[in-house]
Amino acid sequence: MDVSLIANLAYIVSAVLFVFGLKMLGSPATARRGNMLSSIGMLIAVVAGLSAEGIVAYKFIAIGMVVGAIIGASAARLVAMTSMPEMVALFNGSGGVASLLVGWGTLYNSDVSTFTAVTIVLAILIGGVTFTGSFIAWGKLSETIGSAAVVFTGQRVFNSLLLVALLGSSFMLCLDPSPESAWFWAVLALSLLLGVMAVIPIGGADMPVIISLLNSYSGIAACAAGFAINNNILIVAGSLVGASGIILTNIMCKAMNRSLANVLFSGFGALKQGKAIEGEVKPLSVEDAYYILEAASNVCFVPGYGMAVAQAQHVVKELGEILEKNGAEVSYAVHPVAGRMPGHMNVLLAEADVPYEQLVEMDEINPRIENVDVAIVIGANDVVNPSARRDADSPIFGMPIINVDLARTVFVLKRSMASGFSGVDNPLFFGENTRMLFGDAKESISGVISEFG
Repeated sequence: MDVSLIANLAYIVSAVLFVFGLKMLGSPATARRGNMLSSIGMLIAVVAGLSAEGIVAYKFIAIGMVVGAIIGASAARLVAMTSMPEMVALFNGSGGVASLLVGWGTLYNSDVSTFTAVTIVLAILIGGVTFTGSFIAWGKLSETIGSAAVVFTGQRVFNSLLLVALLGSSFMLCLDPSPESAWFWAVLALSLLLGVMAVIPIGGADMPVIISLLNSYSGIAACAAGFAINNNILIVAGSLVGASGIILTNIMCKAMNRSLANVLFSGFGALKQGKAIEGEVKPLSVEDAYYILEAASNVCFVPGYGMAVAQAQHVVKELGEILEKNGAEVSYAVHPVAGRMPGHMNVLLAEADVPYEQLVEMDEINPRIENVDVAIVIGANDVVNPSARRDADSPIFGMPIINVDLARTVFVLKRSMASGFSGVDNPLFFGENTRMLFGDAKESISGVISEFG
């Protein structure tokens, strides 16, 4: 049988697995199986692609699989859940640089058509932006370079000129697609610089949006690389990643009631404004928390990044089970942008085997939040900040939030009174119905559990 025919049949199987895997990722109940299906599809695609082109022998494919499996398994085990957003950012960057290198290598072909030249340039351009942009996102998420937006006078003008220069250089490279051309080096350098300049003005609070956007970029770059080397499965995979990333980015923007342009160009996080907060903080002891929870009939947990830092998801689930046995109705309200990447809190709660039916979205919990006896906020900040409703001067005004301040009693578990990732102060901490339980969230919840005996 023709090798190319076998490869194309394998590509069809891979594409089907990608589609079904992506569909299954939409639900926590099927996400693991979806991830496995997609992984199998990619394995088939890689083996078929390399074999069809006669690039490497099977033994080298096997060696690569073993080495890759070791690296992947090690990363999965060693990288903490709190570092998953940073890891995703690095994955996006790796995808971008891979597409860049594919485009670069294709330039060495002696006969490059105009269409191929355009796709090569797109792979290099988008891949370069994705590569450096993702590493800046990694630096902000890990706070290696600080999470605040970096803005300066004339920044938009500089970025506009940079973009114009990049597009002009790209056009000239399409006319002379050669790796030895000065235009190639100009496109390479300018795309890498644009990735840096595009992400530094974006504050940490907007990182969930940027991660999904960069994920989309990596897919688009891969799609362009697929056209450049005439590889069908790379086109399909890149298109799926690019489209799903754009859809997710749109969902994230709607969750914050902001446009993508506002996220990219507002410099959110560079400015701190809003009304001065007045009120008195009311600390809460573990014993007092127990007495209130023991009498509660409806309890809602609202997780945030602080839960990930404390690795408190397992004790949260344990406390939830105790409260259920005590006769309380228990739910877990998850804001779409809680944490530092899309679905961050869902992953943590799923890891702790929290029942899927107890996970509720913001739009589901808000209409009945006034009937919640105790809302337990664990390390969340911006997604429960009532300034989004009350303070027109606040940078987050208009952002849909989980209205925990309307619950009968609010427990806020934090290490300190520090503001969230966005740097915006939260009047919830000073509310009449709010009690602050300071300390490590895992230790605090474990203390409450011990009180139940």
